[in-house]
Amino acid sequence: MSNLLGGFLSNDSTFGRIMTRIWIIVAANILFVLCTVPVITIGPGLAALHYTILKMLRTDGDISPIAAFWEGLKANFKQALAAWLAMLALAVFLWLEWFWCGQFGGIFQMFRIGLGAIGGIVLVTGLYLFPTMAAFRAGMKDLLKDSIFFAFRKPLYLAVILFFSIFPMLLTFTEIQMLPLYAFVWVTCGFSLVCMVTDILLLREFEPYLPKVDEFGYFVEE
Repeated sequence: MSNLLGGFLSNDSTFGRIMTRIWIIVAANILFVLCTVPVITIGPGLAALHYTILKMLRTDGDISPIAAFWEGLKANFKQALAAWLAMLALAVFLWLEWFWCGQFGGIFQMFRIGLGAIGGIVLVTGLYLFPTMAAFRAGMKDLLKDSIFFAFRKPLYLAVILFFSIFPMLLTFTEIQMLPLYAFVWVTCGFSLVCMVTDILLLREFEPYLPKVDEFGYFVEE
């Protein structure tokens, strides 16, 4: 009986692997939430979260979410910070232009279509940029090109990623009575689960271009 229970609870069992992945998802999510407290570090935190989830998906071994998150944060901090601040500034600018076009009315309403299109491109680029940054070591110019390439290579994947990135957030702020429950989910695992949906899809596209890793996520020689 004890051997059976020990096997069931071991890290190599199905239950053990599931619990290990749950621990990685929750721990990485909490670390990301801590990175959102100073708003300017959301970008680096997002890159580190994708780095951790991608490493989890590519390995069967027991990785440390804290160590993986820290690795991703250090490796991508400068680029992710610059990208996030640029997108944040652009988003504020587009919102202000949208607001003033609405105030002026008339022909200025037509400009809202263009502003909306630009905003959509910025959103899509942002959704793909941080996982691409987490997966590849490259300059910002190449990362932006790769993000756009992967975004429009599989339109169905793009639609799924947009849905899971936007709909849960809209649901959170439209059902106010459920806000405490939604807040608990976001703090414990919500961001990690959204990233995992994105990374599961993108890993299929990334895999041919990524170096091989062993069961613990370390690079191996070809």
